[in-house]
Amino acid sequence: MTHGSLFILIIAIIVFGYLFDLWLGYLNTTTWSSVLPGSLKGIYDNEKYSEQQKFERTRYRFKLVSGAFSFLLMIGMLSIDGFAILDNFLRQYTSSPIVLALLFFGTIGFLSDLLSTPFDIYDTFIIEQRFGFNNTTALTYLLDKLKGWLLAVIIGGGLLSLIVWVYEKTGSSFWLVTWGIITFFSLVANYFYTIIILPLFNKLTPLPDGELKDEIGAFVQKVGFKLSSVYVIDGSKRSTRGNAYFSGFGRQKKIVLYDTLIAEHSVQELVAILAHEIGHYKRKHILKGMISSVIQTGLLLLILSYFIGNPALSLALGSEFPSFHLALITFAILYSPISIVFGLGQNYLSRKHEYEADEFAATFYNAEALQLALKKLSIKNLSNLTPHPWYVFVNYSHPTLLNRLDALDKA
Repeated sequence: MTHGSLFILIIAIIVFGYLFDLWLGYLNTTTWSSVLPGSLKGIYDNEKYSEQQKFERTRYRFKLVSGAFSFLLMIGMLSIDGFAILDNFLRQYTSSPIVLALLFFGTIGFLSDLLSTPFDIYDTFIIEQRFGFNNTTALTYLLDKLKGWLLAVIIGGGLLSLIVWVYEKTGSSFWLVTWGIITFFSLVANYFYTIIILPLFNKLTPLPDGELKDEIGAFVQKVGFKLSSVYVIDGSKRSTRGNAYFSGFGRQKKIVLYDTLIAEHSVQELVAILAHEIGHYKRKHILKGMISSVIQTGLLLLILSYFIGNPALSLALGSEFPSFHLALITFAILYSPISIVFGLGQNYLSRKHEYEADEFAATFYNAEALQLALKKLSIKNLSNLTPHPWYVFVNYSHPTLLNRLDALDKA
């Protein structure tokens, strides 16, 4: 395939992806209603449901604007050979493939972040503030940005440098070494995330002694789950939204509870939420997810190895100088339809795993407590409880609340 044909294919993929997202978003609007649906009675009251619908409409309009901006920016960059212009400019200062790749992706990442920041600020300080979610201060927001950039430079830059170096040394067979590097990095990141990375942004404190800790201790002993610790995170520092998640493996298995979650739920509801998270581990969902991710990464790198050395990938972006970083951008766009298919499969499995984790919590703890907790979370977060089925199929990693409640009734 010539570089001209590749360019047309790139544009077609981007346009199709954008129009497909628009279509899905429109389908989701067809489920909106000004009248509380009968299926939601007992979950939302009329006033709260009206607020949820306003929130849904506001978020939809915002995504239309931000999505259009991103789409036009990408089309504009491709139309004027923007990637090639940046590449040619940076080549004046270095001939090192590693330094060039770092400068190239660093510049794109920094400029992309700057351009998206106004949208992020509006989302955080206008939309989230209007609907009572935001607790982020301007100082916290700025510090988060600076820390994020620092981590991107250290971790992202270090990993990119290593991958480019491996490519320069091994050529098309680089995929196997890179696969091992990425797999090792992912395992290390998962193992140490809660210990090293998370404390840079949030304060973690051990769950204090009391009824909740005793109830958790009794439950984990009952199901034979060795838990190293339970932490409380100061999520209220940024948002009123609540969450809980499982982190680590081996001897470093940890449960992290948001302080906002603790403030809104009873002890039984909190333990039911933890039972759900432990259910993921006991049903081997975390292990399956890690294996699936490793396999998909290997497949991606294997396919990449067949194309990365083709000069047409760089020529498609308007550059006369074949390079790893330009070819990587072209490949990422061309690969996106395949990644969408993989994403559909991952979302399907993720929804299946959520049902199984719910069933575990219902069997070994309390179905009614989990149902009540899920209802409270949905109301608190103004969740859309009647999304279009096609929107759920493509985008949802979790089943809808009504489907989960129905499954718990049968558990």
